[in-house]
Amino acid sequence: MTAALVVPTPPVGGLFDRRFRALTVGMVALISLLAFEALAVATAMPTIADALDGLRLYALAFGGPAAAGVVTMVLAGMWSDARGPAAPVWHGVGWFVVGLVVAGTAPNMVQFVIGRVLQGLGSGLLIVALYVVVARAYPEVLHRRVFAAFAAAWVVPSLVGPAIAGLIVQYAGWRWVFLAVPALAAPAVLLIRPALRRLGNRSAEEGAGRDRPEEGEGRDRPAEEGRDRPVRGLAPGSVARIGWAGGAAVSAGLLHVGGQQRGTTAVVLVALALGGLAVCVPRLLPAGVLRAARGLPTVIALRGLAAAAFLGAEVFIPLLLTRERELAPALAGAALAAGAVSWSVGSWVQGRVRQPKSPATLPRFGLLLMAAGVAAAAPLMLATAVPVVLGILAWAVAGLGIGMAYPSISVLTLELSAPGEQGRSSSALQLSDSLSGATVLAFTGALLAATAAPGPGTYLAGFGVATGLALLGGLIAGRVSLRT
Repeated sequence: MTAALVVPTPPVGGLFDRRFRALTVGMVALISLLAFEALAVATAMPTIADALDGLRLYALAFGGPAAAGVVTMVLAGMWSDARGPAAPVWHGVGWFVVGLVVAGTAPNMVQFVIGRVLQGLGSGLLIVALYVVVARAYPEVLHRRVFAAFAAAWVVPSLVGPAIAGLIVQYAGWRWVFLAVPALAAPAVLLIRPALRRLGNRSAEEGAGRDRPEEGEGRDRPAEEGRDRPVRGLAPGSVARIGWAGGAAVSAGLLHVGGQQRGTTAVVLVALALGGLAVCVPRLLPAGVLRAARGLPTVIALRGLAAAAFLGAEVFIPLLLTRERELAPALAGAALAAGAVSWSVGSWVQGRVRQPKSPATLPRFGLLLMAAGVAAAAPLMLATAVPVVLGILAWAVAGLGIGMAYPSISVLTLELSAPGEQGRSSSALQLSDSLSGATVLAFTGALLAATAAPGPGTYLAGFGVATGLALLGGLIAGRVSLRT
């Protein structure tokens, strides 16, 4: 009897193992720059609008990049599946940097908005492609930790980004909020370059193998049911899909603008936008998302519910604390910081707990924890007899919950996707997040416009809707499993 030779599997190591260190640091740095820019622009926008006499384009400066990102999220998913994630990453960084320069050197508000749209194009490409890099460059056992690191990459910008942006605007000028970032992006790009080159070579080899027809296979063989046959890297339905993405982008932008309006104008714009989204979005997400079909459709739905629930409550907090509890803006911001820090803690925890037996455990627990925190935060913040710190702690519980849910949902997206469809699934995940956020912001605008001045009822209604969305996510989380 001859003993079989067993070759030991090398240990995986951690995110900062020599094999992954440069890629991890580079990707986290890029995510941090995207986060800083998103937060810094909000701080600098009043000054920018005044300097460029562009108040009428104020809303478009936010809605334009969000709408542009919808199109490139779809494009990045198809591109990454067809040719690998390297090219979308490079184009994403490139267009993001070009947009920063165009915005930072803008002599008028029109050019500034164009620069912001270019930033949105780059951001949409980059964030989806980075998810595909995670799927292809890291072993599955590290996926939860990578997404926890991505979540943590938002924390420092959330805590110090607005303050730093304010100092830059005050002492160096608003243009440096944009012009300083390209210099910071360069080292991150150099760090990820070797890993992207390896992924690019591997994808090219795999793509060449896929393009060669097998013996007996004709060129005009019909595509398998439910799948497009690749032609020159992209499926025949890709043009139509990009068209639907364009429709969703216009609708998302219109929704953002409508949410900034009041009265009949707001109602008309929001109604048109919601109608456009209702037509376009189902053609961009996996079939069955709206009815929470088992597997990937439910995972994508959970991401949208989690994003809408957290954002739907978060936007009310500064307003509530400054108007009802008469806190200074800095102290009201501390409540948001508490949620950001606990989000990071929740992400760290889910990345280090033992893998649960059920894939639904982490997202369900996170969403239900978020529902409990949101439900408790509004009454505690409104009750003047209760120390406001208790309301802030409740909001931190909500942050802990979404911190546990978000990365686990991202991991499930990759696990339930075939290797050639990770880009499309990551695209759907980001679209669900982005479009649900736009929808809940429009609802918030309508809720605030319905009253002359927001009162306790307004806040409780907003927090109530957010709680319901999180509870719904917790209830359907069991459907992430393909088994009944």
